[in-house]
Amino acid sequence: MIEMVILETKQLTKSFGGLVAVNNVNMVIPEGTIKAIIGPNGAGKTTLFNLISGTLKPTKGKIFFNGEDITDMPPHSRSQKGISRSFQVINIFPGLTTLENVRIAVQSRASRRVNYNLLSDATSYSSFTEKALELLNEVELKGKEHLIARNLSHADQRKLDIAIALATDPKLLLLDEPTSGVAIEEVPDIINLIKKLKERRRKEITIVLIEHKLDVVMNVADSIMVMFEGRVIADDKPNRIVKNELVQQAYLGEKV
Repeated sequence: MIEMVILETKQLTKSFGGLVAVNNVNMVIPEGTIKAIIGPNGAGKTTLFNLISGTLKPTKGKIFFNGEDITDMPPHSRSQKGISRSFQVINIFPGLTTLENVRIAVQSRASRRVNYNLLSDATSYSSFTEKALELLNEVELKGKEHLIARNLSHADQRKLDIAIALATDPKLLLLDEPTSGVAIEEVPDIINLIKKLKERRRKEITIVLIEHKLDVVMNVADSIMVMFEGRVIADDKPNRIVKNELVQQAYLGEKV
């Protein structure tokens, strides 16, 4: 069976003066999979995400999405193509309810197709509300629709952030450290949610997630790419990554 490639980078490089944050990264991600990108702090993981999402422009190299060269495409155009992202720092409206947060995201994608009446209440657009409720249910926030976002636990805020990202109907979902700041006992809850998303949506969505803890992604990722000082030092299945000597050296702080 031939795997369809949804994302590919070729010699992707980003330099900041004399610092090479991402160094000739060649990456191929098949459709419908979960790819984990791990590495110590400062390895270049978030910079790589910034390049894929369009926040940064590469110094060198190419990015292809569904076979199309998107290297010079702005972030909003990549979003329209089907790339969505959550951030390491939670990106929500803290003073709004969970429902309002997701409904705004749903409306943002539909805005080009809907004629708005400025005198109408937002709740009158029932299709937006229905989709927002479905997404909250999918990320296991059912029953918390009317809670103010700032009052949610950190784990639930992470789930809300994922729901907002899903609201744009992405084909590729980029999750930047989705367990960051989450209590240790709640980390498995977030990881299980990511696994369930893949199972429910099957080929509809591909997930790429950044993490710096190998043990967190071992049971969720189909493959793991390890970065160290901007370079890819390993890219393989989880059971092989844990046995890789270069990976072990990187996490022990030795020279790779």
